[in-house]
Amino acid sequence: MKRAFFVTGTDTGVGKTLVSCALLHALARQGLRAVGMKPVAAGCRVEDGQLVSQLVSEDVEHLLAAGNVAAQPIEVNPYAFAPPLAPHIAAKQAGVVIDLDHVLQAFSALQAKADVVVVEGIGGFRVPLNDTQDTVDLAVALQQPVILVVGMRLGCLSHALLTNDAIARAGLPLAGWVANCIEPGMTALQDNIAALEARLPAPRIATLPFNATADWRQMKMPGVEQLLA
Repeated sequence: MKRAFFVTGTDTGVGKTLVSCALLHALARQGLRAVGMKPVAAGCRVEDGQLVSQLVSEDVEHLLAAGNVAAQPIEVNPYAFAPPLAPHIAAKQAGVVIDLDHVLQAFSALQAKADVVVVEGIGGFRVPLNDTQDTVDLAVALQQPVILVVGMRLGCLSHALLTNDAIARAGLPLAGWVANCIEPGMTALQDNIAALEARLPAPRIATLPFNATADWRQMKMPGVEQLLA
C-alpha cells in the first residue's frame, strides 16, 4: 500500500506539525512505514557542520523523529530558509526559486521508501511559493488527499469552511480534519466543533486538547483507521 496525505491548516501556527507528527506516530503503530515531509520551511536555524553550515528546521526534526523510515533531511525538506517570512519572500532574498518539480522528485524518493508519506504544508492552504505558484499548486501537483487542521479559536468556522471550499475547487478530496484546541477555555468549543462536523464533508480524525507542552507521542488519533480504509 502506497498512500500519502497533504496536511494543511486554517492559518499559520495552528498545529500542523503537531498533527503531522501525531499522524506519523499513529501510522507507525499500525505497522506501516511512515515518513514525514515538509517541502518548504522558513525560520530555520543555522548549524555549523564539519564541512559547511546548514539550515535546520525544528519542524523537520520533529517529523524525522515521529516517522519510522530512514530518510535524508534534503528529501524531507528540499527548501529551507532562515528568515521567518512568507516562503516566496524568503526564497527571493536567498536568490532561490522554489521549483515544484524538485519537490516532486523528493516526494517520489520518500514514497519509494515508505508505505505512507505525510506532507506538511506551510502556513495556510494558499501561501505564495514563487511568482506564479502557491501551496494550492503544490497540493495539486502531489495529487493526494488533504487533512485540514483547524485551530479552534474565534473565527475558525469561516477559515475552515473557506479552506474547504478552496480544497474542493482544486479538485482534491478532504480526507479528514482535526480540531486543535489552541486557545484555553474557548467559549462554546463543542458547539463550534459540531458546526464544523455538520458542514465539512469529511470525518473528524481527532480533537487535540489545549496543552502548551503537547507531545505528539501522547496525542490520540482515533480516526487514523478511517484514513486508511
